[in-house]
Amino acid sequence: MDQNSETVIAQNRRVVEQFWATMGTNDFRAAGAWLHDNFVLEWPQSGERVRGRENFAAVNENYPAAGPWRFALRRLIADGGGAATEVEVTDGSITARAITFSEVREGRIVRQTEYWPDPFPAAPWRARWVEPAARPDVPCTGGGPAGMP
Repeated sequence: MDQNSETVIAQNRRVVEQFWATMGTNDFRAAGAWLHDNFVLEWPQSGERVRGRENFAAVNENYPAAGPWRFALRRLIADGGGAATEVEVTDGSITARAITFSEVREGRIVRQTEYWPDPFPAAPWRARWVEPAARPDVPCTGGGPAGMP
């Protein structure tokens, strides 16, 4: 990998890290500053699309949360096109995980595809081959910013 590619990857990582850090302030308009003019957010599970910073901020500002949102960035993998993240989100009442694929262009996030997977019980038939893994403290009960059902 050449130095130019490494620079682009580092820039993409920084943009996405800063986006999530700003989301943690609950100032969703400020988070919108990390979004490209042509930003589009896709939620494949609900079949919805959010276009633009204004709609992104409005969806998050108007979500009926129990309290301020807290975001914990658990994993970030960046490449030359953007980054994939795993983020734990809670409003103090519910906790969920978001898997977000962010495409970065011109130093801003131009597209996100976001999945909100619900936890489910382990299947008993697999017990002899698997071991318990960490799960969110509170099971996902629906509801949350930016696409939670």
